[in-house]
Amino acid sequence: MDVWWAYLLLGLTCGILSATFGVGSGILMVPALVILFNLGQRNAQGTCLAAMVVISLAGAIQYKLNPNIEINMKLVVLLALGGMAGAMVGSSLAVWLPARVLRKLFAVMLVLVAVRMWMYKPPAKRVPRSDANVQQSVGGNAAETPKTTE
Repeated sequence: MDVWWAYLLLGLTCGILSATFGVGSGILMVPALVILFNLGQRNAQGTCLAAMVVISLAGAIQYKLNPNIEINMKLVVLLALGGMAGAMVGSSLAVWLPARVLRKLFAVMLVLVAVRMWMYKPPAKRVPRSDANVQQSVGGNAAETPKTTE
């Protein structure tokens, strides 16, 4: 492992992207481990999943420390339980699929997610009428109140 600094740099990059965009760092780490470091697809996926435990925990702690961000722990538990079951099925499936097929399916999944994100337009949310009334009562103009939020 004479290129330890390259692995460290990859981890740093994945941590930044993961916490900034709320994505699993696997979208960058798996392809990098396969293409740049010549790991097999399964080895890259397993290595990435193990690293993501620590990366995700560090990011989640930073988000939790921010008083402006609410993390719904009931939702966390439900997602984690479903995710654990899915991970067991998915890792078994990854071992069963030929490596060439697995690599191509991974690439297709990345493209589909990218296209979906590019094309996605969030539905407009209407500001509750009570918010407009509060805005007027504190000297604001209800006509200036935006009708949609992100």
